[in-house]
Amino acid sequence: MKLLLDTHSFLWFVTNDAQLSARALALISDPANDVFISPATYWEVAIKVSIGKYPLTVPFDSFFTTALTANAISILPIEIRHAAMLATMSMHHKDPFDRMIAAQSLVEQISVVSVDVALDSYGVIRLW
Repeated sequence: MKLLLDTHSFLWFVTNDAQLSARALALISDPANDVFISPATYWEVAIKVSIGKYPLTVPFDSFFTTALTANAISILPIEIRHAAMLATMSMHHKDPFDRMIAAQSLVEQISVVSVDVALDSYGVIRLW
């Protein structure tokens, strides 16, 4: 199964945060699943780091490189077709990063691992 992690799911997984559900942890940890993040995720985290909302104890690039490599997580590039989908989507969700993740999920037909029920209004398959 292919999984696209929402930003919080990625962060909670790589930091072993108890907020990650047991089901989400099992899905992400299963080596049979292909796990992805969107560039929207590292873009969102970069903004949060720059304004002091998400402190890192290591350099940003080291944090992401290590987290992705150690956990066999791939990057799902944002393509024009993803942005085209985004251009047609209603504003059910005001967070632009979550809207891009929803658009990628719909275009690629990949389930999203997220606690965010607002994504359901887009018709994504949300696992939690």
